[in-house]
Amino acid sequence: MASLKDAQQLTKGLEDLVGQLTSELKNGNVDFEKLVSISDQISERADGIAETFSNVNDTLMERLQNVSSGGGGGSRTSSRKEGAKSASGGDRNG
Repeated sequence: MASLKDAQQLTKGLEDLVGQLTSELKNGNVDFEKLVSISDQISERADGIAETFSNVNDTLMERLQNVSSGGGGGSRTSSRKEGAKSASGGDRNG
């Protein structure tokens, strides 16, 4: 099961890239192509992290809504039942 510590690992690479960017800016010989490359990597990584956290939030909210509406969060159980039907051929057409 994922934990907050796992989520922190997502940001480690981003921190490293920001460190590289800061280092390049402090260096007297600024290479703008390198700055663009690092900035693009930061942007892509940040978008990926945002998407991941958004997906986690959506999943949690869905589960909470299922529980509060009396669904009991049984989607995992129904998925298992559907998988068992498929494995036994219970839902085959023809």
